[in-house]
Amino acid sequence: MAANILTKYDCLLADLDGVVYEGTLAIDGAVESINRAQASGLKVGYVTNNSSRKPQTIADQLAGFGLTVAPDEIISSGQTGVELLATMIAPGSKVLVVGGEGLRKRVVDAGFELVESSVDQPAGVIQGFAPDVAWKHLAEAAFSIQAGAKWVATNSDWTLPQERGLAPGNGTLVSAVHTAVGILPAVAGKPEPAIFATAVKVFSSSRPLFIGDRIDTDIVGANRAGIDSGLVLTGVSTRKELLGIAAEGRPTYILENLRELHSAYAAPKPIKFGFSCDGARVELLAGKVRVTEGDPKSMGALKAACAVIWNSATPIYGLDVEPALYE
Repeated sequence: MAANILTKYDCLLADLDGVVYEGTLAIDGAVESINRAQASGLKVGYVTNNSSRKPQTIADQLAGFGLTVAPDEIISSGQTGVELLATMIAPGSKVLVVGGEGLRKRVVDAGFELVESSVDQPAGVIQGFAPDVAWKHLAEAAFSIQAGAKWVATNSDWTLPQERGLAPGNGTLVSAVHTAVGILPAVAGKPEPAIFATAVKVFSSSRPLFIGDRIDTDIVGANRAGIDSGLVLTGVSTRKELLGIAAEGRPTYILENLRELHSAYAAPKPIKFGFSCDGARVELLAGKVRVTEGDPKSMGALKAACAVIWNSATPIYGLDVEPALYE
């Protein structure tokens, strides 16, 4: 029997939103797949751009789904953000936090003094997402930065997956402050490599695999950090986005869900006019990308189509791609 994907790695790192859960609901098959990986002896960690909650709170939520998680196995952008801020300001400095309880605790645990207003002359501002962030918090951040405070954002995600759809993420709030101050923050979370470096250090991993659902943060970030990645189609990024993505956002593996981690990976194979994969054939004929064999909706067809488009000398906007591949 062929080896499954995970046999090549010493650590599985997973995003949370869109990979393990969506809102308050676990994604089908995710818990079973992660438990199976842990049972095989693989180290498992969670790398999230969400900095609003304490690691213990996130671990408790995951335990409620049936996972076994220690708080220090949660690597958040808040953790990396505070590490980054510590390289920019003196120990014990005053810090203004825009964000949730989890981020405030990280700041206090690092030995900084929490302040609530620009009047207190903070040396640093760290900005993360929380549902109760309001105009007054953004304004105090802007005033502080204009007065010379160093600025770190935990992440720049434009959207946040929720059960009812996509909601504005931290990136939209960071953009509001940027509009006021005219500069950009240092960013700790995905797609910047710093958070991946934190995770690799925490788990002492030499061969990690990172799984995410967002090309622009998860996959681009893993690629920048030099880590193999898998994109699952259970969250934000779509087939259409995947087909047209530039090289910096192309994952090592394309997965329908986490269950596929426990199977041998069917990689596309070159044929005369295109690629074949798992019973599907996709060919490039006179500028047209067409499925010539198999179900266009299958994962095999998607992977073969990606290989065809990614290896074409003509950019995707110059190709006629069969709509059934992405609709």
